Amino acid sequence: MGPVPRTLELFYDVLSPYSWLGFEILCRYQNIWNINLQLRPSFLGGIIKDSGSLSAMRFLTAVNLEHPEMLQNVSRELWMRIWSRDEDITQPQSILAAAEKAGMSAEQAQGLLEKSSTSKVKNQLKETTEAACRYGAFGLPITVAHVDGQTHMMFGSDRMELLAYLLGEKWMGPVPQAVNARL
Repeated sequence: MGPVPRTLELFYDVLSPYSWLGFEILCRYQNIWNINLQLRPSFLGGIIKDSGSLSAMRFLTAVNLEHPEMLQNVSRELWMRIWSRDEDITQPQSILAAAEKAGMSAEQAQGLLEKSSTSKVKNQLKETTEAACRYGAFGLPITVAHVDGQTHMMFGSDRMELLAYLLGEKWMGPVPQAVNARL
């Protein structure tokens, strides 16, 4: 039996292309580095005022609460919509289309969209965003590494080599050859 996985928390907002870069890299490395990757959808507007992603991030929070196994795919599809295809991610129909393309049924996606306006979801997103701020966030993404009883916060998606060093792991670039990862 190998070493116990270390925990990394990735606080992100789909409005941030740098969050997307960090997300993809950490998804590719989670098995290589034996990490427990905890995806933490956060609201960039709660950190930097006037961000326009509130509806998408509430939806992702609802996904995380109800179907966490879908969070990675739905997050990625929202990033693909806004940053690869220049499509909207603020309107309900756009969010539903992203969820369905990510593998959710229309009924499941609609139910989560309805739940995204509940106080439970709103409070969870607020708590997650406040947690990022407590770690010292001044933007997103931040990655929080819990290693040997210590907590380390790193801002940005350009700190992966430092993260590898902190974890005692090898950095093999953004697309490690050991993983056949696709965007």
